[in-house]
Amino acid sequence: MNSNKVINFYGKRWVYFIISLTFMTIGIISIFLNGVQLDIQFKGGSLIKYTYTGDVDANTASDVATKALNMPVTTQTTTDIASGQKRLIINVSGNNGLDASVQQGLDKALKDKFPDAGLKLSDSSIVEAYYGQRFFRNGMIAIFLSGLLVMVYVWYRFNRMGGLSAGVMALVALLHDVLVVFFTCVIFKIPIGDSFVAVALTIIGYSVNDTIVIYDRIRENYRNLPKQPIETITNLSITQSITRSINTNLAVLISISIVYVLALINGIESIQSFALPMAIGSISGCYSTICIAGPLWVMWKKHKGTNKAFGR
Repeated sequence: MNSNKVINFYGKRWVYFIISLTFMTIGIISIFLNGVQLDIQFKGGSLIKYTYTGDVDANTASDVATKALNMPVTTQTTTDIASGQKRLIINVSGNNGLDASVQQGLDKALKDKFPDAGLKLSDSSIVEAYYGQRFFRNGMIAIFLSGLLVMVYVWYRFNRMGGLSAGVMALVALLHDVLVVFFTCVIFKIPIGDSFVAVALTIIGYSVNDTIVIYDRIRENYRNLPKQPIETITNLSITQSITRSINTNLAVLISISIVYVLALINGIESIQSFALPMAIGSISGCYSTICIAGPLWVMWKKHKGTNKAFGR
């Protein structure tokens, strides 16, 4: 073993932990500042879209819509970079949809307030709250079960190297990555919807694959270097796997960045709300595998009083 080429990940573990805790703290602060926006798919309600040509202030439009509908709404203005088409998007949460007369009242109020904007209704859809809540519940159950099954799988597969500790630390890394995706949505004010569930499940699969590769390396290196302490075996294993992890992450990041740029150019909001959390989540998956899971596993083993990867 050439120790000069081995990176001391375990020795720098507190630096990595502080980086993660700093991002989590920023995310928690953002919850108080921005709140958690649930997509209309999850909370139910109505989604109304207008196109316009002049200037429309989103806050003013929100006040006008709130007064016209007598219920709280959120508004957003977007611009299609390719066509230059401007859109006003009105989200109306609630258990009931909007009937035709109410929508006509909203339409009149907006056009009276912005007479030069050329407002035209382009789309209107309704999501029942019952289906939205059931979708939200099932999505959270899917994320929870996938994380639990990953822990059980790792526990069983790496039983000889302390399966429970390996499984729990893999689960901690997955929880870290899901939280990063969640806080990314909060910070960038991306509504939590089906895209969030899709990204979380994808990142869970990607991250655990990298973690298993490192655990496999630890198992192989222990056979060749049984007298080496656990932190040396872990540092060596991560160092041997880091190039593969980074290259895989770069391939994912480049691909998803291209998707995001194309979605931004063509004004496809649903793809944008998937691609940005996916890009940051893939970085987090690579980071947690290299800097979080391995060092935490070593800390667990040393806390239990063993300095060997297989506890012997």
